[in-house]
Amino acid sequence: MNAGKLKVGVIGFGKMGMLHAGILNALPEVELGAVCEKSGLIRKFLRKILKVPVVDDVAKLSGMDLDAVYVTTTITAHFCVIKSLYEFGVTSNIFVEKTLASNFEEARKICELAKKFGGVNMVGYMRRFSVPFIKAKDLLDSGTIGEPLWFKAYAYSSDFFGVEGDSKVCAPQIGVVKDLGCHAIDLALWLFGDFKVENAELKSVLSDGSMDSARFEVRASSGVTGEFSVSWCVDGYRIPEVGFTIQGSKGYLSVNDDMLELNFGNGSLRKWFKHDIGDNVAFWLGSPEYCRENECFVRAVLNGGKAEPSFETAAKVDGLIDEVLDRAGRRE
Repeated sequence: MNAGKLKVGVIGFGKMGMLHAGILNALPEVELGAVCEKSGLIRKFLRKILKVPVVDDVAKLSGMDLDAVYVTTTITAHFCVIKSLYEFGVTSNIFVEKTLASNFEEARKICELAKKFGGVNMVGYMRRFSVPFIKAKDLLDSGTIGEPLWFKAYAYSSDFFGVEGDSKVCAPQIGVVKDLGCHAIDLALWLFGDFKVENAELKSVLSDGSMDSARFEVRASSGVTGEFSVSWCVDGYRIPEVGFTIQGSKGYLSVNDDMLELNFGNGSLRKWFKHDIGDNVAFWLGSPEYCRENECFVRAVLNGGKAEPSFETAAKVDGLIDEVLDRAGRRE
């Protein structure tokens, strides 16, 4: 580290790369050390505005004394990029945007590399750092609604609402479960522990073979049952939203990105919005959750601790997505 600052590299300078680089550059313990970007046009632009090396290949980051690297490439490139970071000795402290990999097999191999090379690793499921979900977990852990019995989860956006089939609009090839539903799956793992997929259905709306909406049912090892509904074709969701309704033995709670509500069924009702729960950060870019997750990763690297969700934790999401695709008969 230079003068006590964490020297961080960013691989992939699209929307998420710019977001994380901006936040990291504002953290007093961090300095941007290098950027790796495959687009020649973007590299040319970055070299004009940044005072750090801008390279076109992961191997060229070797020898730059980077303390950590953020991987914000496409999901399909995650495995190769992370493997190269370890094998070229760039760093063993790695943050990766969700999902960890394209499938569970790749995720498993990444976890094996992480165990071999050590370091701090983390995957960007930023909703774990959303204050309504943090408070919901605290309430569940303290038994406020008693023993959880069942839950319903949704992950919706209006990105492709109203788009007719066989249109020229192109949705991400990874499908809605991996693109949007992964956040709901990760939160469910955090709130209820491990679970298995019991049945699943995937629907194509935009074109034959596309995966635009999904419904699946799960059962946790604790006995809690759950239902997921995921779609990017729902009206009224200008920005993506994830939410849960959780029934407990003493009452239920509803939580989403903006608010949390407790209901004990006897007329006792309490509601909190984000601003009621202290949704404050030192630097706000994108949303406060991104700042909190970056601070979590940076603290773990500086203090030699562990960051969550780690590669091992996030690999479970990839495994469950594979289960959904298998149950729906949609995995190649």
